[in-house]
Amino acid sequence: MKEQNKWSKVDAYFNDKLLAADPVLDAVLDANEGAGLPAIDVAPNQGKLLYLLAKMKGAVNILEIGTLGGYSTIWLARALPEGGRLVSLEFEHDHVVVAEDNLRMAGLADKTEVIEGPALETLATLEARGYAPFDFIFIDADKPNNPHYLKWALKLARTGAVIVADNVVRDGEVIQAHSTDDRVQGVRQFMDLLSAEPRIESTALQTVGSKGYDGFVLGIVI
Repeated sequence: MKEQNKWSKVDAYFNDKLLAADPVLDAVLDANEGAGLPAIDVAPNQGKLLYLLAKMKGAVNILEIGTLGGYSTIWLARALPEGGRLVSLEFEHDHVVVAEDNLRMAGLADKTEVIEGPALETLATLEARGYAPFDFIFIDADKPNNPHYLKWALKLARTGAVIVADNVVRDGEVIQAHSTDDRVQGVRQFMDLLSAEPRIESTALQTVGSKGYDGFVLGIVI
C-alpha cells in the first residue's frame, strides 16, 4: 500500500506537469463512473502515451479492441489527422451506449465508430466492410482471447503498423506458468505467439503508477 501511494503521487506529479487540464476527459471518467462501468480505463499519462505513439506513427486508420467507456478511444482519436478514422470493438451493450455518448461529447463522433458484439466475430467482418488495413492497433479487451486478437491484428495490419497490448504483467502473475487465472494464461499464450511470430518485432515493459503494477507490449509489424 505504501508503494502504491508513492506510485500514484508520482503519476499525479507527471500529470500536473505534462498534461493540460482537460474537462472533456474528466467528464468522460465521471460519466463512466456514473454508469457503473469498472474503473479500468488507462491512466491519463498512459492515454497521453497512446496519443503520442499514434501521432508519431502518423496513424490514419486505428483499430481498438475493447472500448469500455471510450476514454482511451478519445486519446487515440485525437491523434488522427483530418480524414482519419478509428473503429473500436466492444462486447457490452451498456459500454457501447456510454462510449458513443462520450465520443459525441468529445466532438469525435465523425472520426470514430464503435461496433458492438464479440470481437472475434466483428474482427472477421472488418476487411469486407472496408475498415482494414490498419496502421495502429490497441488491444485492451478480455485477456483470455489475447492470442486470437493478435492473430487478427496481424491479418488486419499494414506493414509498419504499431500494435500495443495493455495489461500484460498482471501484478507480476505473468511469470506463473501454472496459474489457474485464464487471464494470466491468455497473456502467456499471447507472449508465446509474439516470441515465435516473424511478422512482428516487439518488446514488453513493466509499469507502476496510479493503476498499480502492470505493463504493456509494443510491437511493429514487419
